[in-house]
Amino acid sequence: MDNRAIGYIDSGIGGLSVVKKALEQLPNEQVYYVGDTARMPYGPRQPKEVKKFTWELANFLTNKDIKLLVIACNTATAAALDELTANLDIPVIGVIQPGVQTANKVTKTHEIGVIATQGTVNSLAYYNGLKQVNKANHITQLAVPRLVEIAEQPVKETVEIQQEITKILSPIKQGNIDTLVLGCTHFPLLAPYIQRAVGKQVQLVDAGAAAVSVVTNVLKEQDIQHEPLMITSQNHDEYYTTGNQKTFAKLAQGWLQTTHLDVQHLDIQDGCLILNK
Repeated sequence: MDNRAIGYIDSGIGGLSVVKKALEQLPNEQVYYVGDTARMPYGPRQPKEVKKFTWELANFLTNKDIKLLVIACNTATAAALDELTANLDIPVIGVIQPGVQTANKVTKTHEIGVIATQGTVNSLAYYNGLKQVNKANHITQLAVPRLVEIAEQPVKETVEIQQEITKILSPIKQGNIDTLVLGCTHFPLLAPYIQRAVGKQVQLVDAGAAAVSVVTNVLKEQDIQHEPLMITSQNHDEYYTTGNQKTFAKLAQGWLQTTHLDVQHLDIQDGCLILNK
């Protein structure tokens, strides 16, 4: 048993889609979450810069003595997973490989689509991963940075958003895919819109949700589960943002379906995240 928290890092609120699954599957585990909303999106940035930011988020959480780190951001996973894994003495889990394994498992035609940020697409992490597990896989990638912006909007007009997303995803729909990887943790927040845009015959793969299954296995294998508690974990969870606290709290409460969320602001100072008290 290990009662320390699990840390989650993301460029914004997208990683909350991973946390939501974790709260469902691992209700006893404590959550520490950092969303770098002041510097999002990560997708258009150079890998070197993304790696630097990712280290800053990771260092803040490791200084809080977490037992496991989840990089709940595809762009950050592509840029920094290997280096974090090699240098931290706790398990580090990214979202790309779990997404690859799940997509390869569910596809029947081997026609797989990947929608992601420009940074993730440029990294070829999903493309190479899917080819490595099965050379028969044919992958169609599409960078859709606009979807990140839509997901971060506090209010969404259903009809207009559906029309825009359908237009954005039209190149993917033309590819006759049977499986679509949501290669950004923001995208599950838009899953109903995406499903309608590509058609009900397409299986959506939530890479973040797949990563939570990996977290579950690692906790069991290393015997570091939190001891069972007769309380809700959200009472002791901590959420941090480098951006606007009120906006973050509003979005997070809506997505996590809770009215009580402890959100604190972090200042960015000389490459460090400092709690603004």
